[in-house]
Amino acid sequence: MKKILIPIIVAACFASCGPATPKTDGGVERKTVSVQTDASGWTVEQKNIAERYKIDNTPGAVKHLYVISPYSGQVILYSTVRGKVTSSGKRLTPTSVAEVLGKQTYSSGFRNSIGGEDATTKEVLQDDGTYGSSCEYIYWFDSRGKYHQHFFTGGQIIHVSDYPVAVKEISINLEQAEK
Repeated sequence: MKKILIPIIVAACFASCGPATPKTDGGVERKTVSVQTDASGWTVEQKNIAERYKIDNTPGAVKHLYVISPYSGQVILYSTVRGKVTSSGKRLTPTSVAEVLGKQTYSSGFRNSIGGEDATTKEVLQDDGTYGSSCEYIYWFDSRGKYHQHFFTGGQIIHVSDYPVAVKEISINLEQAEK
């Protein structure tokens, strides 16, 4: 009889002693929601992300960048963009790795080769194949291959599109810089 009771007691303890559902100080519990997916199992959000990656990586694609004043709505700067706009914090390698001691590294994390040596990092390679975070400044190459770098000040609105947008006036048109 004791052999039967022990598993039941242990199972009852696991059922009632498990992690508590997160609650706010006011007693509001975390909730989840089920969302519909398409026939391939994709949510609308997943499809949007996948489509953005496809558009951003279309060879020869040209986009249009507009920097807009939040105060006047005036387009301050316009430029074509070859490919996509990139944030300054994006990298091809992680910013930190575990110390490499000979061929030994600690075992948790993702393997990387840095300077020909195996190392591990806690940083996760993102869907676009890069490490790092976004902003501080953005940079891009225009349709002529010219490099541009833009720092954010004064709450500018950045709009990037895969088609030109009709605007009344542009203060600085980088496409006319050499004309």
